[in-house]
Amino acid sequence: MLKEFKEFAMKGNVMDLAVGVIIGAAFGKIVSSLVNDIVMPLINPVMPAGDWRTMEIGPGVKIGNFLATTLDFVIIAFVIFLFVKGINRMKRKEEAKPAGPAQVPPDVELLSEIRDILKKSSSGRVV
Repeated sequence: MLKEFKEFAMKGNVMDLAVGVIIGAAFGKIVSSLVNDIVMPLINPVMPAGDWRTMEIGPGVKIGNFLATTLDFVIIAFVIFLFVKGINRMKRKEEAKPAGPAQVPPDVELLSEIRDILKKSSSGRVV
């Protein structure tokens, strides 16, 4: 069972997924810092209560923190959308490139040469 798990864990797709999760977590931290350290200091002065993360609706219902987490998610989702859109655009450009002339298989080329030789040799004679 341990051997099967090792084979599963070392497959390419699992390793790619692990790298994606790690990079995604690091990217999430960057976006959280962007929201907390750059965007929110610009928005806080316009908020009537000051720091919007401390906003509460009723006793203990922290709506401000929920809104901050939601904003983080929206920014992350939008950046990932732009990233995937860019990758898809590059893929379409690669697919749109015209393929070079198709290489003729050797057997077809040989048959064409034989046909041409027969045409030349029979051009002077009536068959």
